[in-house]
Amino acid sequence: MAKKDAPPRWDRKMQQRLARGEAAALGELYDRFASLVHGLAHRVLGDEHAADALTREVFTHVWQHPDAYDPKQGPLRSWIAGLTHHLAVRRLHATETAALAEAGHGSLEELERKVRHASVAARADYIVTSMPAPLRAALDLAYFQRRDYRQTAADLGVTEDEARRRLRLGLQLLSTAHEAATPGAPPGHGGAL
Repeated sequence: MAKKDAPPRWDRKMQQRLARGEAAALGELYDRFASLVHGLAHRVLGDEHAADALTREVFTHVWQHPDAYDPKQGPLRSWIAGLTHHLAVRRLHATETAALAEAGHGSLEELERKVRHASVAARADYIVTSMPAPLRAALDLAYFQRRDYRQTAADLGVTEDEARRRLRLGLQLLSTAHEAATPGAPPGHGGAL
């Protein structure tokens, strides 16, 4: 591989193709990331139709503003996830604020708590789906299947030390879900997602 800070080749080429207005590039991008975008949108908004609309909005934004992505800042996947997260949180905040104003009950603190909770949950989902498969498998065994580190090691065919290392790293990654869960934070590579 080239320099450590060099963006992945596919990301650079995709950004260039989108900047040239290649419709086929948008189709490829959609095929590759639509499930990620829709899943994150649904996790934040909690509504299938709203997630569908937000998915269209994200890909429309990417199509209309391909230069907004800078390959030097990180992977295209992370940028799209950050954009989705930002737009979904903004939409949830606007929808809930309107509902709060219409209903006349509830508080802004409750609204902020709900938006923050949805934001953290979406970020945690993204972290789990993007972590390396060995870490994800260890967390799956330990959390969903209620295995301890010894059983996890046996199930994965690794040493107990390796199982503990994978679980520790996976949990450390998940612990970052609370970071940058501030509603309205701009999308970016170190911020929203």
